[in-house]
Amino acid sequence: MSGSTNRHDESTGNRHKTAAPDPAPDPTPERPPDVADLIAEHDEELPARSLSRRWDRAVWLVCLATALLVLKQVFLPFSKGNQFYLVLFLGVTLPLVFLCYRPGRPAASRAERDDPAPLDWALSLLALLVGLYPLLGGFDSFLDRQGQLTTPDVVAGAALLLLVLEAARRTTGWVLPSVCVAFIAFAYYGGYLPPDWAISHAGVDFSQIINGFYNDATGFYGTPLDVAATYIVLFTLYGAVLNTSGAGAFFVDLSFAAFRRSRTAPGRTAATAGFLLGTVSGSGTATTVSLGAVTWPVLEKAGYPRESAGGLLAASGIGAILSPPTLGAAAFIIAEYLEATYLEVLLWATLPTLLYYLGIALAVEIDARRFGARPVEVGTPGAWAVLRRGGHHLLSLFVIVAFLALDVPVQPAVVYATAIAALFALVGQRHDVRGWARSLVDSLATGVRAALPVIAVCAAAGVITSTITKTGLGQALASALVDLASALVSHPTAVLALTAVLAAVAVSVLGLAVPVTASFIISWVVIGPALVELGVDRPETAMFIFYYAVLSEVTPPTALAAVAAAAITGGDVVRTMWRTWKYTLPAFLVPLAFVLTDHGSALLLRAPVGEVLWVFAASALGVAALAATTGGWIFREAGPVERALCALAALALLYLEPVVVAVGVGLLALAVAVHLLRRSHA
Repeated sequence: MSGSTNRHDESTGNRHKTAAPDPAPDPTPERPPDVADLIAEHDEELPARSLSRRWDRAVWLVCLATALLVLKQVFLPFSKGNQFYLVLFLGVTLPLVFLCYRPGRPAASRAERDDPAPLDWALSLLALLVGLYPLLGGFDSFLDRQGQLTTPDVVAGAALLLLVLEAARRTTGWVLPSVCVAFIAFAYYGGYLPPDWAISHAGVDFSQIINGFYNDATGFYGTPLDVAATYIVLFTLYGAVLNTSGAGAFFVDLSFAAFRRSRTAPGRTAATAGFLLGTVSGSGTATTVSLGAVTWPVLEKAGYPRESAGGLLAASGIGAILSPPTLGAAAFIIAEYLEATYLEVLLWATLPTLLYYLGIALAVEIDARRFGARPVEVGTPGAWAVLRRGGHHLLSLFVIVAFLALDVPVQPAVVYATAIAALFALVGQRHDVRGWARSLVDSLATGVRAALPVIAVCAAAGVITSTITKTGLGQALASALVDLASALVSHPTAVLALTAVLAAVAVSVLGLAVPVTASFIISWVVIGPALVELGVDRPETAMFIFYYAVLSEVTPPTALAAVAAAAITGGDVVRTMWRTWKYTLPAFLVPLAFVLTDHGSALLLRAPVGEVLWVFAASALGVAALAATTGGWIFREAGPVERALCALAALALLYLEPVVVAVGVGLLALAVAVHLLRRSHA
């Protein structure tokens, strides 16, 4: 659901006009690097072409037609079923990838010709033909050949497989296609593995592999593409309309106006603006860059070191993908896999979101004291003035939740919210209705174009899910993970804890190499069964995997969001990564609390009210103890003894069993007592 570069350019430009800080005293802060270039360099999706006007207009028309197709499917679905729509959707969007994304390195400069080459046109035409092939000879007859594909069917399916892998390579790099090829090879050559290996199988014939991809609901047209063609595209349309209406500029202005003049205001502003901007962007790295372009000069004037400011920006940028009301693309897949409503997923994420931002807020308070942060005067109107001018942007965010609460299905709910956001924009542009209409149509086309990388990833992910389904690899690997933990420890609780830690590491490492959506899908089918086998409920397992997949954007050694933040602030990259880890540490530990005890379900609001209250209180204390540990501050600078006690208290408080929580409270109280005693003798 990542936003397009054009959107970020526009919104960032507007924010500079409306939220520009006062000139800094000497030395003057360095001018931030170009936002579009930084997003292109550090985002998990590779940069798109800068097409000439003629071809850009042609792509615009196809994207607009696709947006109308998506809207048509919401209210007037095809009578031949959802798979018919998915075939048509992939058939018209996959060709666009070869026109909008390069096969190799970017052009040396933006002025250099960057239009599709003849090979790109050939691949685009081939993608159109093989993508729509199931419809050309009669869709029903194509489905009737399931398991018995003809030679032309297999050739067309193999061609589509190669095109999907190439589309994934162009948009995300080599890793995801390489993983897909490895899974295909495993399916085909599995019969050559030693029979006593847990992952060995009889092997799958090539025509049956293609049948699973091309004529089955678990392949190209499985749940990942279904989610991309419905939820994700609709939310990118919504984000594009919001951004065009000026929501990005309003969110930053509101964040500056809300905190005004205090020494903690710059840090609070960055965190709040990151949360709000993420609802428009959907990409943690892109949000980090857009946020940093506006708030880094203010943080520098306040006295933040470059690395600490970069860590705060990265943590704030990634927070929106973990938070309602939009979350990330993987959240929609959770809803589909668990057959839950999207509103349920939003509710599951509510308390973890509060804990995440509690951790950032406490870190901001501590940093302001440790660094001796100074108040910064920023030339923005008061909060009420900003709200009067653009408060309708906030309203449109809550409209989605309101519709979902009224049992309106998520797809029409997003369309209604998009329409309301467009009407609000019309109020602001009532003297230029033609310009408003042009912006609205542009937003529809922009939303589809922004979704192309996710569409390519989801189609490629179908290769992995289909292969795992046919070979039983997921259950075999899950059992191997549990067996490894059981070989190291014997107590059931220790086995669960070690399996959870190994799973967290595995998801994080996988997320370093592939996009968040693909990381979640692979982890769900490979790692998820291991936790379920040990008695963890599916919602807790799904949210556990979701959090670690998202947090890969701030996980060393790649930590894309942290690297982008360092590019903005000019700080040391490695130190910025570790500062980011300090800010996001609660997000790394809280998901373990989901799965280690039965009370973890209370953090997802899946327990009685009383249990939810004490579990949340214990977790909040655990986050506070973590903040004291990493920040080295309680009422003043904390010594090694207090920090060690706080670290032990945090671990105990996040293991949500009453006796262990009571021990954690005691350790935290002891840490505070030691701190106060040391303070009185200072």
